[in-house]
Amino acid sequence: MILRGNRVLARCDDRGELAVARGTVEVRYGPSSPKAYRAAPRNLEPTAGAELLPDDHCVEAEAAGPSASGKRKKTAPSVLPPSEATGDEILVYADGACSGNPGPAGLGVVMLQREGRRELSEYLGQGTNNIAELTAILRAAEAVEEPSRPVRIYTDSNYSIGVLTKGWKVKANKELVAAVKTGIARLRDVELRHVPGHAGVPLNERADELAVEAVESRTSPGWRAV
Repeated sequence: MILRGNRVLARCDDRGELAVARGTVEVRYGPSSPKAYRAAPRNLEPTAGAELLPDDHCVEAEAAGPSASGKRKKTAPSVLPPSEATGDEILVYADGACSGNPGPAGLGVVMLQREGRRELSEYLGQGTNNIAELTAILRAAEAVEEPSRPVRIYTDSNYSIGVLTKGWKVKANKELVAAVKTGIARLRDVELRHVPGHAGVPLNERADELAVEAVESRTSPGWRAV
């Protein structure tokens, strides 16, 4: 197959169909390379005369690389961020995805609180990854019905944390950044916390899946209880 101009080997089934797992396909840049990566099927283009090869054509894989949204896998943190809300706390994982930058963009949000768990998958149309990441945080803030409760929002976007909390100079997305700041300002006890992206943190991975689903389906199912 061809992946962004590079010739790669892609895992397939006995019929020669791409073996898609959780929205991505395993690819290799060469049979002797131990590095295995993950790519979205939409980014793979067939080549003429492609040959169906046995599994042992490639050496054993060491680790996975880019995820469905094109971001590279990272080492999991030694202490995982929380996966359950405690007391009145509202726990949020927000993520964005973009096919190309700019390109079709989407967001995913996972929100946990004592009332239960909700998830959001929303297609944003044409945009950048930064727009998707910021909008995911905005949707999370907007969804909090009781501003007095503590809210902890996890994002893997250093850009978002920088422009929202560290005083980074905003060169683009000024109106969106201002809207997000207004959205989180109404919350009395809110923290933005960084989480390493694509490092095996379950709820961050789920938020990424929701964002990728929105991009691939071009749909916005809205909030749903899980």
